[in-house]
Amino acid sequence: MKCYGLTLCLRDDPAAIEAYVRYHQAVWPQVCARLREVGIHTMRIFLRGRRLFMYIETDDTFDLARDFPRVNEDPVSAEWNRLMATLQERAPEADPDEWWAPMELVFDLDWPQHRHQPGTVPEVTP
Repeated sequence: MKCYGLTLCLRDDPAAIEAYVRYHQAVWPQVCARLREVGIHTMRIFLRGRRLFMYIETDDTFDLARDFPRVNEDPVSAEWNRLMATLQERAPEADPDEWWAPMELVFDLDWPQHRHQPGTVPEVTP
């Protein structure tokens, strides 16, 4: 399994933010099906102000650059994404060819060096 974090902003418009949240409370079923078809097992989107953070877990064979755009090969999903794009804007740090900008993983509690070994006291460093 692979995981990714991506970021995007919503337009600076309370009505757009409200609409985005409302749409995501009732995502079109075909959109969810298509996300699963391309290899996405888990997708969570978090909102803080205008900033969105998306967390996805995928198949081991999933390639973000290749497979994420495949969602739009389905006409219903493409329509959904066109509609969502009217409410969104690139994050300031995104490259010109990025919509959802990938983020770098800098910490994982499951990395071997962070796993607590039973019977040991974790070393605390300031």
